[in-house]
Amino acid sequence: MRILGLETSCDDTGVSIYDNNYGILVNKIFNQSQFHNYFGGVVPELAARYHMNNISTLIKESFKEINCSLNSINAIAYTAGPGLAGSLLVGATIGTSLAFSLNIPTIKVHHMEGHLLSPMLNNKSLNFPFVALLISGGHTQLVHAKKLGEYHLLGTSVDISVGNAFDKVAKSLGLKYPGGPEISNLSKKGNINRFYFPRPMIDKPGLNFSFSGLRTFVEKIVNNNNSDIQTKSDIALAFEEAVSDTLVIKCHRALKITHLNTLVISGGVSANHRIKSRLKQLMLKLNGNLFYPKIEFCTDNGAMIAYAGFLRFIHSKKKNNSSDLCISVFPKWSLSDISVYNK
Repeated sequence: MRILGLETSCDDTGVSIYDNNYGILVNKIFNQSQFHNYFGGVVPELAARYHMNNISTLIKESFKEINCSLNSINAIAYTAGPGLAGSLLVGATIGTSLAFSLNIPTIKVHHMEGHLLSPMLNNKSLNFPFVALLISGGHTQLVHAKKLGEYHLLGTSVDISVGNAFDKVAKSLGLKYPGGPEISNLSKKGNINRFYFPRPMIDKPGLNFSFSGLRTFVEKIVNNNNSDIQTKSDIALAFEEAVSDTLVIKCHRALKITHLNTLVISGGVSANHRIKSRLKQLMLKLNGNLFYPKIEFCTDNGAMIAYAGFLRFIHSKKKNNSSDLCISVFPKWSLSDISVYNK
C-alpha cells in the first residue's frame, strides 16, 4: 500500500510517498526561507504562491525518482489544518484533484498529529500512551497521546510559540529567518555565566507556556549592550538555556501528572541540540524513554503527512468509513478535536 503525502500548511512545500512495506520511498521539500527572510517572517500570500509554483514539480520529481506512476498510489493524504488558509488550499486542491482523476480516496491530516506521529517513522518501539511536546514556529503544546486519534491537550502557549520567540530574538540580534538554527549556531561560542534570563511561568500551576515576556526581556538586553559577536553569542546561549529549562520543567510536570515515563518531542524546534540534550538528561534521571524524529522529519514535511495518512486510511477501512472528495481545510483546527478515529 502506498500513500502520497502533501504538506503545505505554512512555508515549506513537502511531498512524500510512504509504502507500508518499505517505509518512506521519497521525501522532497521546497523551503521558502530565502524568500521570506527579507520580511523577517512568513508572508501568507507569497507562501501560497510558492506552493502553487512548486508542488506539481515536486510530485513529478518524486514519482520519477522511484520510477513508478501515479497509478501505484492507493490514497492521497494532505494537510487540512491548522495553518495558513491560502497555503492549505493549495495542497487540498492539488490532492483532491489528483485523487478524483485516479479514483482513489483522500485523507485529511491534522498537521500537528503528523508531527506527533513522525518519531514512529524511525522508532518502531514507540507505542501509546505517551506525553508529546510539540514545538514549532506556530505551536507549543504538551499533549497526552492516549491512543491513535485520542489526544488530550495538557498545555499550550498563551501568547507566542517557542519557535516564534526564536525568530523574534534572532531578528533582534540581526540574524536571518528562521531564527532557530541561527541562534543555535551562535550560542556555541557563548559564555554561560554572563547573562541569566527569566524562566516564564515555571512558578505558576498548570502546563501552559508564555514566551512573549522572555522575548521582550531579551530584546531589552540586546538594545542595552554592545553588538559585538561575543555579546550576541552570550545572549543567544542565555536565551536557549531559559527556553530549555522552561520546557524541561513543564515536561517533567506533565509526566508526573499523567504517570507516564515516555516522552516524545517533535516539530521544527525539536531539532535544537540543547533542548534535546536537556530532555535526554531528564528522561535518563527518570529512567524513562525519549523519542524524537530524524532531523529531516523535524521541520514540516510530506513524510509525516503520508505516514499519518496511512494510519488513518488503515483505521477507516477497519471502520468501513468512506472518504469524500470535498476540498476542506481547517486553519484553526485543534488537535484535541480530532474525531475521525472514533466515528
